[in-house]
Amino acid sequence: MTSTHGRGLLHLAVAAADQQELFDADLCVESARLAESGGLDFVTFGPDALGVLARVAPATTRIGLVPTVSATRTEARHVRAAVANLDRVSGGRAGWQLDVSATGAEAGLSGRRRAVPGDELWREAGEVADAAARLWDDPEDGDEMGEVVPGGFGDRDAPRHIGARLPQGHPVRVVDATGVQARQTAARYADVALVRAASVAQAGAVRDELRVAAKDLGRDPDGLRVLASLVVDLGGGEYAAEPGHGGGGPRPSAHGPLYRGGPVDLAELITAWHTSGAVDGFHLVPAEPRRDLERLVNGTVALLQHRCLFRTFYPGRTLREHLGLARPARQYTGSVGSAGGAA
Repeated sequence: MTSTHGRGLLHLAVAAADQQELFDADLCVESARLAESGGLDFVTFGPDALGVLARVAPATTRIGLVPTVSATRTEARHVRAAVANLDRVSGGRAGWQLDVSATGAEAGLSGRRRAVPGDELWREAGEVADAAARLWDDPEDGDEMGEVVPGGFGDRDAPRHIGARLPQGHPVRVVDATGVQARQTAARYADVALVRAASVAQAGAVRDELRVAAKDLGRDPDGLRVLASLVVDLGGGEYAAEPGHGGGGPRPSAHGPLYRGGPVDLAELITAWHTSGAVDGFHLVPAEPRRDLERLVNGTVALLQHRCLFRTFYPGRTLREHLGLARPARQYTGSVGSAGGAA
């Protein structure tokens, strides 16, 4: 049973053990399974994690899987192929986090000769999202998975399906809307916006801004979930929280707002921020993957479940169902260049 405190159901997501440049596939599988045991909505993975997800998807059954995709160096058809196959392989649990980079290396990979302003990069990221939605709407809608042909997600020799629309219609789109330049893209295209906020007031202000912008763009703002993104260090005792952390909120750090304390105090912070209506939930990044994720699931989440503030089971199978988001109706038909409406 899940409570409806605040402005809706509480949503919780977590970052996998993806902070290293080289992915540990076994640790990613372990992290996803542990997060799934707590009923979390989804788990995020850093850039270049698609190969790892070929192992994570069949090792899990309910939790959403959200890799980061750089729109700066990724063409829409490549996004469509990789994320679409993840959605099919996982039975409708795929999302993708749009990201951009203005570094020289990324510019070279994308064929650029100059650095590009952030607002232009985010505008182009939105165009990639729009083009991908058009491609995903192109197959005939239906419940069948379609024909299986060689090549696809994570493994060029693995099977992929064609001829039917994806289980979710469109995989869930996630955007880090912390930066001002990313917010218009998030308001227009995102299903989930992440906000690295150090206070409940800051988180609430950004949530309100995003909802107003979404409405101005013709979207229903209730179709956008805003999650506060926090780094969590649960190395303290069961209740211990340093001053300015548990009771006073997170502190700034090089990796974003940092909560350092215990699982119980973290549950109190989550409850307070959510019931105030400032956020729809949280995206939590464990400072120490194995230790902090275990304490998060078995401590913080278990307490929230005991208090009937967070679900104890998945009511559906797809990531959109976890988030309370409708399967989008097809709005694009024909080729990518045809007319279409909002994604």
